[in-house]
Amino acid sequence: MRIADVCEFWSPEGGGVKTYVEARWRAASAAGHFVSVIAPAACDAVTQVPGGELIEVKAPRHPVDPRYHIFWGTRRVHAALDEARPDLVEASSPWRGAWLVASWPGAVPRTVFMHEEPVMKWAYGWFDRWFARDTIDQRVVPWFWRHLKRLYARFDNLICAAPSVAARLARADIDNTLTIPMGVDAGVFSPDNRDEDLRTEQLQRMQLPASATLLIGIGRLTAEKRWPVIVDAVRRAGKTRELGLLILGGGHASAKLARTIESDVHIVHQPPIADRTAYARMVASADALVHASNAETFGLAAAEALASGLPLVAPDEGAIADLAAPAWSESYRTGSGVDAARAIEALLARLPAARAAAAARPVRTLDAHFDDIFARYQALAASHSRQERPQHGLALSRPRGGL
Repeated sequence: MRIADVCEFWSPEGGGVKTYVEARWRAASAAGHFVSVIAPAACDAVTQVPGGELIEVKAPRHPVDPRYHIFWGTRRVHAALDEARPDLVEASSPWRGAWLVASWPGAVPRTVFMHEEPVMKWAYGWFDRWFARDTIDQRVVPWFWRHLKRLYARFDNLICAAPSVAARLARADIDNTLTIPMGVDAGVFSPDNRDEDLRTEQLQRMQLPASATLLIGIGRLTAEKRWPVIVDAVRRAGKTRELGLLILGGGHASAKLARTIESDVHIVHQPPIADRTAYARMVASADALVHASNAETFGLAAAEALASGLPLVAPDEGAIADLAAPAWSESYRTGSGVDAARAIEALLARLPAARAAAAARPVRTLDAHFDDIFARYQALAASHSRQERPQHGLALSRPRGGL
């Protein structure tokens, strides 16, 4: 089967989407499929890889995060889709990439993989502090919901990796969702990777003894990840116990985070670890994961931490909450550093039992996820005709200017 992914948030410098795309290429190669990833980039290029190809389309640099570029015109992307000759097209964002997929005239099924749920991430992220959710939906961004409904109606399925994302869309009367849980790299993440010497080394960086607790936070340094909540919570909990925090991540808010923690020797930031084996060893060597974002659509870092035997301190909504069972987690009120500190203290009071529960939890692998994805895509391709694709009155036109 030939699959094309119009992948708006690919970056060679990393991130969750890149991790997912590369894992899918490996799975496609093993299963005999071919995945063409069409991504905005600094210049046009085609790179062959086992399991598919990367088709880079020249596009402007992202104005906020220079690691990324943004799709602009239509013809280059549509030409790349024509050249790829896919049996199915996937959009991996609900933004410009999805419109380019919806407007492409090819007679094949198309899906959206929900790497991002924009209302939770942006509308609620901006306005939660002032308005109730119903008010935001009905008074602040009703136009955005109408836009999304018209767009999503052009797709056969919206693939959600977490039940909470599908439920959120269902409450908005979007009913073509399909939940296919994600997973972690088979054989990479395990409690067996724990390295006590590495753990002690990290605590020494924080001027703490080996008897202290090592927390880890993982993710991009951007506003929606709510890092100030984590920093506030750890500082509060650290007043009564020896507690260190290692933050792994990069992004445009790195300088702001550095200013925030520069006077706190017990909090250390370092860039992401590219080597997956070294990364897995670092994760397993911590004592618990702390997380603050409620805008996750799966929570890959949390799933990898759980597979490594780490319990969670997590917000009470979003996809991380789907993973945060009471046996191995403590939840807190989203956005509250005070309540997050309480959750940290509650987890540490039962840390050995929580770690044992996390280590015993069944681990779903990415291989199982891709088996399910490919099976669904093959079924769509086999049954699809142009007449069967939803047609809900959305008139799409090519934007003016540019290629």
